[in-house]
Amino acid sequence: MADTADKPNTLDIADLFSLTGKVALVTGGARGLGKMIAAGLLQAGAKVYITSRKEEDVRAAAEELSALGQCEALPGDAGSPEGIAALGALFREKGEKALHILVNNAGRTWGGPFETFPDKGWPGVMAVNVQGPFRMIQEFLPELEAAGSNGDPSRVINIGSYAGTAVNDLTAYSYGASKAAIHFLGGQLASDLRSHNINVNTVAPGYFPSDMTAHLLDGSDALASKVPMRRVGKADDIAGAIIYLSSRAGAYLTGIVLPVDGGLAGTR
Repeated sequence: MADTADKPNTLDIADLFSLTGKVALVTGGARGLGKMIAAGLLQAGAKVYITSRKEEDVRAAAEELSALGQCEALPGDAGSPEGIAALGALFREKGEKALHILVNNAGRTWGGPFETFPDKGWPGVMAVNVQGPFRMIQEFLPELEAAGSNGDPSRVINIGSYAGTAVNDLTAYSYGASKAAIHFLGGQLASDLRSHNINVNTVAPGYFPSDMTAHLLDGSDALASKVPMRRVGKADDIAGAIIYLSSRAGAYLTGIVLPVDGGLAGTR
């Protein structure tokens, strides 16, 4: 009889990356990076909720994204404890009892020269970029636990940044510090929540087109020339990373920081 021990398993690649039947929530999903992420999750088969403080914006974005799949708006503030509690209540009013994928994407930045960098440039940035994701996970812990199992954990994906990985010339002091903090926090939470069947990972994007980088992406090639791959990120780049971490393909990963930066962190 032939020995079958070394024969490779046959993989259904489409199923490996499928998110059919999953429920996802993307904070800051009405524009920029968050909207790219939401679009990718929808096309992979997930039902996606998106949040934004601006109700008109989030409803318009959800309507547009609904062409790709089932997308619903959750107007509210993912950057304050009170706003996060309200988002949790609104999610439950929708009848949802399980949350398979939570993407903490909402963010804030502040830039300026060191000599005049203001005190007010710190509290809001740290609250939205660090405390916000922590509180979102606390608020949605029952739904994340309900969705996860040992073989298929629920997924938390925090959006960090290249700015929190390596020293750069952006002089966005509170932003870089907040992203370094969320990178560390992701590992700590991955350790603490493993027994709850929740994987926690961080994606650290480089330069992508968004409101936050609009002042840098001025139509010139100067920024792209700083990237080893000589271009800024595209929607496919960030969506692919999120789908990987959210799907069965990424079920064995937790506590990592995944750079999606065109080689900025890995080749310096």
